[in-house]
Amino acid sequence: MTVALQVSIPERSYEFTRGDNITIPCTFKPKNPINNLVIISWLAEADKPGEPEVSILTSYSTGELDITDQYEGRVSLEQDIAKGVANLKLSSISLLDNRLFECRVSIPKDDKGQLADTTHLVVLVAPSVPICKIDGRAEYFQNISLTCLSEEGSPLPTYKWQGYDVKNMPRAPAPRTTDKDGVLSLFNLTIESSGYYICTSTNKIRSAKCNLTLSVMPPSMAMGSTAGIIGGVAVGVLVLLIILLYCCCCRKKKDKAEEYAMGVPEGEEFHDNKPVVNGEVRQTRSMEDDDDHPPKIVDRHDQYKERSEKDYGDRRSDYGDRRDGYGDRRSDYGDRRDGYDDRRSDYGDRRDGYDDRRSDYGDRRDGYDDRRSDYGDRRDGYDDRRSDYGDRRSDYGDRRDQDDRYSDHRDRYDRDRVYDERSDGSRYSDRYDDRDRPPSVPTNKPAKPSKNRID
Repeated sequence: MTVALQVSIPERSYEFTRGDNITIPCTFKPKNPINNLVIISWLAEADKPGEPEVSILTSYSTGELDITDQYEGRVSLEQDIAKGVANLKLSSISLLDNRLFECRVSIPKDDKGQLADTTHLVVLVAPSVPICKIDGRAEYFQNISLTCLSEEGSPLPTYKWQGYDVKNMPRAPAPRTTDKDGVLSLFNLTIESSGYYICTSTNKIRSAKCNLTLSVMPPSMAMGSTAGIIGGVAVGVLVLLIILLYCCCCRKKKDKAEEYAMGVPEGEEFHDNKPVVNGEVRQTRSMEDDDDHPPKIVDRHDQYKERSEKDYGDRRSDYGDRRDGYGDRRSDYGDRRDGYDDRRSDYGDRRDGYDDRRSDYGDRRDGYDDRRSDYGDRRDGYDDRRSDYGDRRSDYGDRRDQDDRYSDHRDRYDRDRVYDERSDGSRYSDRYDDRDRPPSVPTNKPAKPSKNRID
């Protein structure tokens, strides 16, 4: 039996990964083992300091259970009043659950002792990939800051910067360099400050990195860029002013020419030594004029008329010159067009020549094919004649064999005849003697003339 109520949570903090289903234990020991009413409450720390705690649930020993709308569907209570158990169950925890939780027990007439206990729930979240930035101008003798920050991470990640030179070799920070809470401060930049910088964000789960390249430039380059921009703007303004002045001058000359062509400009007055009488103007005399010659009177209307006629004649002459120029250019265009037509005709003639040569080539090719065919026919004839010659040669051999047989028969016949002649020699001797004797000459045949006779 205890003296007073005792509520306790075993650990001062609990760590779980985001998305887990967890249980926070809580036990209590009342003063009296049997009580008519026991009230168990779980509360959470407010989102902002100074605000009241947020109620999660309230359970009564009578069986009633009240759950706040914010935790409806993802919180429950595991309780056993007889054993003094009041555990809180949370499902799918998130970073919003990363706060203090309080277990409170209320028993009437038992309000002494430790009525509540707290614990800290730490939702573990790996740090997200940090974002690296450069604050300031990376120029000689300037001060800049390199920042590194992860948007997520629980517990809060720690940051560390590491620098590498242009040869990708680690280097120690400059004497005045500071690295605090993800901010690397660099003072009095030089060319040696250029290099490669890596920031590592780390917590209990894992780490993430980001990097950037720092190139320290001379201030003259920035000044040169600014001076170049200013110089370009100044040149542009100057060119614009020159164009405007030129347009104004051209406009004035054009207006003046139109005024002279039309007559006397409005508002212009002519003054003379003597007042104007009846629209006449007296011509001034120089000091060198002879006193005997009176001043010449000139009619203003005639003077303007002559000037207008002269200007009209000049413009007409200019128009004629331009018209002649147009005629010359038209003639040149006609000549060029004729040249194009001639070249087109030549091209057509050459193309016809190519077609004719192609046709001749086709005819010659057909002739070659015909001659090849004739050669094949003649070759077949030669083969036929060679075959006939072979046949005739075979026939000749056969006939030669027959001649041999015939000569054999003839030899036998001659031998038989000789034998018969020998046996019947007396019978044929007279006949043969008469054959060998020359014929008798008739008595009435004239004598043969002599060759030495001369008529």
